[in-house]
Amino acid sequence: MRRGRARERRASARDAVAQSPFGQVRNPYAPMKVISDDQVEALHRASLRVLRDNGMEFQLPRAVEILREAGAAVDEDGKRVRFDPAFVEEKLATVPSRFVLHGRSAHRDLEFGGNSAIWGTVGSAPNVSDRERGRITGNFEDYQNLIRLSHALNALHALAGYPVEPCDLEVRTRHLHALSAAVRLTDKPQFGYAIGGERMADAIEIVRIARGVSREDLLSQPSIHTVVNSNSPLIYDKALLEGAIVMAELNQPVVYTPFTLSGAMAPVNVAGALVLQNAEALAGIVFSQCVNAGAPAVYGSFTSNVDMKSGSPAFGTPEYAKAAIASGQLARRYSFPWRSSNATASNAADAQAAYEAQMSLWPVVLGQANYIIHGCGWLEGGLCASYEKFILDAEMIQMMQEFLKPLETSEAELGLDAIAEVGPGGHFFGCNHTMARYETAFYRPMLSDWRNFENWRDHGAVETSDRATRIWKQLLADYEPPPLDPAIAEELDDFVARRVAEGGVPER
Repeated sequence: MRRGRARERRASARDAVAQSPFGQVRNPYAPMKVISDDQVEALHRASLRVLRDNGMEFQLPRAVEILREAGAAVDEDGKRVRFDPAFVEEKLATVPSRFVLHGRSAHRDLEFGGNSAIWGTVGSAPNVSDRERGRITGNFEDYQNLIRLSHALNALHALAGYPVEPCDLEVRTRHLHALSAAVRLTDKPQFGYAIGGERMADAIEIVRIARGVSREDLLSQPSIHTVVNSNSPLIYDKALLEGAIVMAELNQPVVYTPFTLSGAMAPVNVAGALVLQNAEALAGIVFSQCVNAGAPAVYGSFTSNVDMKSGSPAFGTPEYAKAAIASGQLARRYSFPWRSSNATASNAADAQAAYEAQMSLWPVVLGQANYIIHGCGWLEGGLCASYEKFILDAEMIQMMQEFLKPLETSEAELGLDAIAEVGPGGHFFGCNHTMARYETAFYRPMLSDWRNFENWRDHGAVETSDRATRIWKQLLADYEPPPLDPAIAEELDDFVARRVAEGGVPER
């Protein structure tokens, strides 16, 4: 009790971090197009030719049998599966265009599809950094702190993986400790890794327990999601297929995302990379429907390019922006929810990180992405999660979310009374129209400093990254965990203890 009052005193002694309220975001604008409808159809037809003539390698025998029994053709090697175009079209027709992903608390539920816009955290970074410690290997303490930060930032809607890999936890039981901590630290929707069926099943059970629902409820209430990446070009690996099967059987959504980098794992031009991306995404989604017709699936896009001199991935490029918007056009052609990313190749939370993030965010907003993974904290092409970048991204996302609010033009909002009261000449600072809207007239920045140069200099001339450091520290100091029923906490402890005693998942 004393600790809570002390925290309140600390919070009241400083300004609260300026945030927009948490809630489902809608995109009211018509989605942008970078290619014509005829070009979308050309990409679609080319993708069907790839699936028919080249096929896709599925490295899990059970997955091959599921596809064979559903009617797909399998080569003599028992791995390469070829898809007749009519078969593809038949299976794609059973994918739901919308679904609700449930959080631990009902007010965190999110609708995927339509004009919804959902932002998720950075996921799977092996390293973590901040301005004081520099770059270090991912660990459980920073993993938990980044989840606390993700919970505190209203701009973020869901966890999109481990914000940083807790490398100090033993691999076979890491998922048990990591996910059980995550469901305690935030009530936002959760993510599990589809690296094998056992790991995926454990993740689903932890989320089921945390939500306090039955397995029957789970079938109609998607409560956890995962990403299954293809190994471009044209391979789905064994472990991820095992996890995808478990998810589809229980009606939990899978985001099928090819890892298509132009010039490396895909053709060097954007159009060719999009054909490969589309073929691989469709193959994964078709597979999900062969496992369980009607299982929720999301069209994932990640097409970007590499630096042709070094081979290093590049993000936030013009090519990435065009590929993203075209991917949205393809996803809407099939009526699928669409996932994209907020990505940068910058190695620091600097100007490059900001402008590359902007080049990633604008196309996913204008192209009407439903789910933006790696929304906050991504650096080094995904190799590092940065505390300061979390805040920079959250500021940019909040501004995007404000941009998505419809412009009001009712009679009261046209300002005619204000114009009559003030003009000609004068100013609008103190007129009735202004005073009635003083608190809500404009977006209040979390991070930006809009003082003039002299005031900024006289108050210490704090630059953006330093302000970001202060903000993430304040958010962590003010963090309060969401309530969790003691009986549910005990059930979670018992499940994790039992699975740890059993040895967790097999080594691969």
